[in-house]
Amino acid sequence: MDESSKASVFIYDTTLRDGTQGENISFSAEEKLAIAKRLDAVGIHYVEGGWPGSNPKDIDFFDLCQTSDFEHAKITAFGSTRKPGISPADDHNLQMLLAAKTPAVAIFGKTWDLHVTKVMDNTLAENLAMIGDSINWLKGQGKEVIYDAEHFFDGFKDNPDYAVETLQAAMENGANFLVLCDTNGGTLPYEIESIMDEVKTRLGEDHWPVPMGIHCHNDAGMAAANSIVGVKCGAQMVQGTINGYGERCGNADLVTLIPVLSLKMNIATIASNNLTKIRQLSRFVSETANLVPRNDRPFVGKSAFAHKGGIHVAAVRKDTRAYEHIDPEMVGNWRRVLISDLSGKSNIEYQAEQMGLELGGNGYDSHKIAAKIKELEAAGYQFDVADGSFKILVQKLTKQYQPLFALESYRISMEKDKGFDGYAHATIKISVGERHEITAAEGKGPVGALDNALRKALINFYPEIDQMMLVDFKVRVVDGRDGTAARVRVHIQSRDQDEVWNTIGVSHDIIEASWRALEDSFQYKLAKSTQ
Repeated sequence: MDESSKASVFIYDTTLRDGTQGENISFSAEEKLAIAKRLDAVGIHYVEGGWPGSNPKDIDFFDLCQTSDFEHAKITAFGSTRKPGISPADDHNLQMLLAAKTPAVAIFGKTWDLHVTKVMDNTLAENLAMIGDSINWLKGQGKEVIYDAEHFFDGFKDNPDYAVETLQAAMENGANFLVLCDTNGGTLPYEIESIMDEVKTRLGEDHWPVPMGIHCHNDAGMAAANSIVGVKCGAQMVQGTINGYGERCGNADLVTLIPVLSLKMNIATIASNNLTKIRQLSRFVSETANLVPRNDRPFVGKSAFAHKGGIHVAAVRKDTRAYEHIDPEMVGNWRRVLISDLSGKSNIEYQAEQMGLELGGNGYDSHKIAAKIKELEAAGYQFDVADGSFKILVQKLTKQYQPLFALESYRISMEKDKGFDGYAHATIKISVGERHEITAAEGKGPVGALDNALRKALINFYPEIDQMMLVDFKVRVVDGRDGTAARVRVHIQSRDQDEVWNTIGVSHDIIEASWRALEDSFQYKLAKSTQ
């Protein structure tokens, strides 16, 4: 039995569902799968993938999961209780939950009588029946059922008797977890403690009769604190999102909560060796969402362990505990002395080992590689979210890089006619060994034309290139102060039938930045195919 299976608090991630309700956050089905695989690699216990009854994209995600292996995470489908007046077997939402073929399902029910009578125009008795019937039916289908008591704390404040009745309905029909939700995010920590203690007494004297969970939103800035209080009151499941993404002010941030529970409270969550992956996970989700990572994010932010001049630096050099509450390497971060950066060699060594790369040869060790990466990151690169480009860079620095093709030249032209969208032409010349290939192709834009031309040039040498697809393409200005002359960062995500990988390019020229990311993506694929 691995360490993660012994968790005393289960981590339930809802980035792919609740997180996507945040403003300007949207993931494709392929992006959701890539995030789910990262969450699984870190050891997250439950990954809520979406609401299969609400949109085709979530259905596509659950279909992709059927052909993917997950070592730790239970993929979980989310939905609501049955509708009033019908049986669970006739409810489309519940049928779609079954069609998702996940080992666990999460359903939410109304706990606040305000929502039952004024919002839904339902009766309190029918609402209880909806909760009980839905859970009973899903359990009969062999599902693990996690019941989310929506608006629980607000409901308890208004009508405690009824709020507890909804929990009893879920419990009596076999719910595996009862999750108390602070859906509006306005409850304060001392209220969480008082209410949970009273609910515990009402349900089972001095203990919870079934495992409890806590789900908090951050509208009053209390989501993490409320979740911690919930655990202290007996919750065995914490729900939240990576980076706290979510509707309005967001959800409880698992990137903060996991280290707090594990390192501060000595509560088993994910395996201790996986804590070092938390920072990479945070950055990966930020980049996939196309959101700038917060430098001041606790534990994982760029500034979380940064020290600047004077007394602080002098103290840290004598004893890091003087101004650091933990060793930054425990969460995959590193110390930064802003007047004299220290290296992040342990991260380099960890990533290189994961990728099967040997360090220390040809005059390059992890210190030098870390220094080079910091130099490139200062120019706008971000290797935390570009595993493909990172691997190629390390191979180049250690002279292990064996390119499968080389660019000789490319030329791109654009045409725009009045009343029509523009289109692009690209001509490219590459070499493969002693052979040369010149091809041309069109595209709806310059990068699309360049991609098509490169594929056309390579297909005769490497037929497997046809299996590779470009999944996503993002452009970000690195520093806008230079206006149209600013450097841009291009992030490309690609996939084949086995893997998703990410590459990056930076330049003052958006086409050149795109080429650098595109070239790395194709080199990564071909190297993988020829191993």
